[in-house]
Amino acid sequence: MRSLRPHHDLAAQLGEKLGRGEVLLRRLSGQKVMRTLVIVLGDQLDAQSSAFDGFDATQDAVWMAEVAEESTHVWSSQQRTALFLSAMRHFVQELRQAGKPLHYMRLDDDTNQGSLAAQLQADITRLQPTQVVLTAPGDWRVLRAIKAVAAANKLPLDLRDDRHFFTTVRDFAAHAKGRKSLRMEYFYREQRRKQNVLMDGDQPVGGQWNFDEDNREAFPKTGPGTVPARSQFAPDAITQEVMALVRQRFASHPGKLDSFAWPVTRVQALQALQTFITERLPLFGQYQDAMWPNQPWLYHAHLGSSLNLKLLNPREVVAAAEAAFHAGKAPLAAVEGFVRQVLGWREYVRGIYWTQMPAYGQGNALAADQDLPAWFWTGQTDIACLKDTLAQTLEHGYAHHIQRLMVTGLFTLMFGVKPEQVHAWYLAVYVDAVEWVELPNVLGMSQYADGGVMASKPYIATGKYIQRMSPYCSGCKYDPLLRVGDAACPFTTLYWDFLMRHEALLTKNPRVALQVKNLARLTDADRAAIKGRADAVRSGVVG
Repeated sequence: MRSLRPHHDLAAQLGEKLGRGEVLLRRLSGQKVMRTLVIVLGDQLDAQSSAFDGFDATQDAVWMAEVAEESTHVWSSQQRTALFLSAMRHFVQELRQAGKPLHYMRLDDDTNQGSLAAQLQADITRLQPTQVVLTAPGDWRVLRAIKAVAAANKLPLDLRDDRHFFTTVRDFAAHAKGRKSLRMEYFYREQRRKQNVLMDGDQPVGGQWNFDEDNREAFPKTGPGTVPARSQFAPDAITQEVMALVRQRFASHPGKLDSFAWPVTRVQALQALQTFITERLPLFGQYQDAMWPNQPWLYHAHLGSSLNLKLLNPREVVAAAEAAFHAGKAPLAAVEGFVRQVLGWREYVRGIYWTQMPAYGQGNALAADQDLPAWFWTGQTDIACLKDTLAQTLEHGYAHHIQRLMVTGLFTLMFGVKPEQVHAWYLAVYVDAVEWVELPNVLGMSQYADGGVMASKPYIATGKYIQRMSPYCSGCKYDPLLRVGDAACPFTTLYWDFLMRHEALLTKNPRVALQVKNLARLTDADRAAIKGRADAVRSGVVG
């Protein structure tokens, strides 16, 4: 098990000693001196970041870069790229107003080197800092690249903890040490106690830790009614400039920008938080698993991108939700369900990512070997739930967690798509996707590619689950009750095919053993018919 080492203090001391000597030599020779180059990545837009501790504007400078590689290492959607670039440029404006010396490379600059590593190397050669400082990034690939550049230049790298989180990676490693298996529930309860969130002494407020059973309702047949409007922020001049650049530079990339309205500044993110707490949190829990056609926003928070860009701190998000409960403005079940996502899942998946990488990204426990259907990038399918989910994903860069887990994720799992392709798609299309949070949720929770590190079972279901949680099936050409035949729902067919293909493995798992026992009712002819229909789905004849 690997973790980020607590070497911040040591690195800082070494860097300071080396730096003083180098600075003295340069000053004696009349050279202009830069002590520290502070690296700020596109998902670290926090003015209170640990990277700025000890910053001295007379001898330190900030380094930021927009590079094409961050939109091309996966086929990043136009919405996602525009959000990152706009938020970065607004943060740059904030840094300049604060008087921080800044070296910023724009994507459209003629001297842009195209990748973080190449751009950093070019600027280190030009600026000659005596050390570099970096708050721990959210991407193993980026950390490896920056470490390599620092080492090649024999520069001390002061790698600092990301205070944006409730816990450190070391905290998670300590929690995981000696456990035969990891489960979010135990971690979550531990964090509730440590952070004193929704607690009554040593016990949870309301007498129970988990209100999931109260938070799984579908909408009535009449639908969700009038849903509070999503927080929208009209693109200002900076964002409009970015949108024009993205349309020109990444014209072939998926998605579109017509509806772009995401928060790109801290002020906007705080406004979005307050709107959610006031208008949607009260019904968030009750309907957090519900789906409805052409209703992408519903009662969800839409705060993931602001949290992951570091425009919001999870402490203030959790505190706002808890305060709403104590003020009688939101029920306990809704608040607990929301807190679970932020204090529980979000912290947990980060711990999984950084203690398991880099091997974690190669997981394929189910030996999935199919290519992702091309229509995932276009939305051109006649499966109603997928068509609607993919359409809103490509239009807005957003889908809520049940659409991700139990529509797109469920389909790719049972289809048998190669996990690395599923991962690349999720990382590319969603505006809140940063690898530390996306990879464990996709490879572990959604695709079971880690063999059970994240989840205790594969999340599989027939089309009847989607029928129960939405009206998609009533407008679909496929019947969720049928597993074979021209009208059979692809989800139902693939469910039975999945059980057949992985029968030996699943029989050993007590949480799905009862489902596997249903295979005993199938005749050889039933099995052959299911396999034939599943082959048709995979070949593209169906869907």
